[in-house]
Amino acid sequence: MSDTVDERIARVTFDDRGLVAAVIQQWDTREVLMLGWMDAEALRRTLTSGRVTFWSRSRQEYWRKGDTSGHIQLVRGARLDCDGDTVLVEVDQVGAACHTGDRTCFDADDLRPVEGPQP
Repeated sequence: MSDTVDERIARVTFDDRGLVAAVIQQWDTREVLMLGWMDAEALRRTLTSGRVTFWSRSRQEYWRKGDTSGHIQLVRGARLDCDGDTVLVEVDQVGAACHTGDRTCFDADDLRPVEGPQP
């Protein structure tokens, strides 16, 4: 028997603000697209609607990726990390994931290690 949505959400360890980090990943290529924040309701909406919903910390409101840009995220799966404090959401990204118009939020600033002793 599969867990209910409420049972799945109950396994999440939310921080003191009631939020959990949500890493968004392209389901087939495993490309990391972005990171957003979810509270229990945003996670519930994500798990039940088929579209990713976030909690905006700055605007204090829910938002769905693509509602204004058309660059939607269709949920293909979701997993909880070993500590229960990070959610990995596997999506089919339609268009750009980043608000800058880039495919991913992680191609703007390369922080490769500086030269020196390597393990």
